[in-house]
Amino acid sequence: MKHLLSLLDLDSENILELVSCTFKIKKNPKKYYDALKNQTMLMIFEKPSLRTRVSFEVAMTQLGGHAIFMETKDLPFREKESIADTAKASSRYCDIIMARLFEQDDIEELAKNSSVPVINGLTNTFHPCQILSDLFTIEEKKDRMKGLKLSFVGDGNNNITHDLLLGCSAVGIDMFVGCPKSLMPQQWIIDKAIKKAKASGSKINITHNPKEAAQNADVIYTDTWMSYHISKEQKEKRIKLLKPYQVNKELMKHAKKDAVFMHCLPALRGYEQSADVIDGKQSIVFDQAENRLHMQKAIILKLLGKA
Repeated sequence: MKHLLSLLDLDSENILELVSCTFKIKKNPKKYYDALKNQTMLMIFEKPSLRTRVSFEVAMTQLGGHAIFMETKDLPFREKESIADTAKASSRYCDIIMARLFEQDDIEELAKNSSVPVINGLTNTFHPCQILSDLFTIEEKKDRMKGLKLSFVGDGNNNITHDLLLGCSAVGIDMFVGCPKSLMPQQWIIDKAIKKAKASGSKINITHNPKEAAQNADVIYTDTWMSYHISKEQKEKRIKLLKPYQVNKELMKHAKKDAVFMHCLPALRGYEQSADVIDGKQSIVFDQAENRLHMQKAIILKLLGKA
């Protein structure tokens, strides 16, 4: 791993190594307190954030390093300076770069011109750090990944669904997506996930029936209906379209009795899920949020050759 831009090219071995490293870090964090002494991460944010910013900044601090937070509005990013020049200059100062941007092409351009590792903290297309953390959380809660069924219900054409398809198929988790026809995952990503699934022995299934998707699932996953790149003018139309895909107690009944509920946050109760689900006993959303910290430490250490 030179960079982490998506889960497109990560296989089962790559993911399981990161999961194993994350278990070690979470169990004994003090062991790694000086692992990145005198090393610096530049964090570039075009999109707002709570979990991504805080977890990466805390991760660098707890690893003995330092993180610099910069918003693109305060940089000559793209308008007065090319992304390539931003990457080349920043590489001279910092040991690693994390960027949370709108376009995947921009993070690819940043990595192409950077002499230090680049981490995708989220784009409209992919969210690899979140999904790697989620896979760790599933292993932590279920003691396995291979052979489980994860059902994503809601907006299928988003970064969470895309990297879930790629990550689950790589490690042998059956992935079912229940979404409207107009919000299907991008076909080229589905095709890539199907190839990964054939290698791991897992299944990929896209349906427009939320109950069918949720049937006998070990994990029910959803995400916001209003991603950062969705305009406010689309809100009412999307609510109407996605309301049948709300994860509520009725939908959870179609999953296994010991199924867990996952959401990457932020979440709006009464929209993509009901309050009694996200605040109920099956919800592990805040365990997910915590595990972002531990997994991101593993990712940073791996990219810097310290893991």
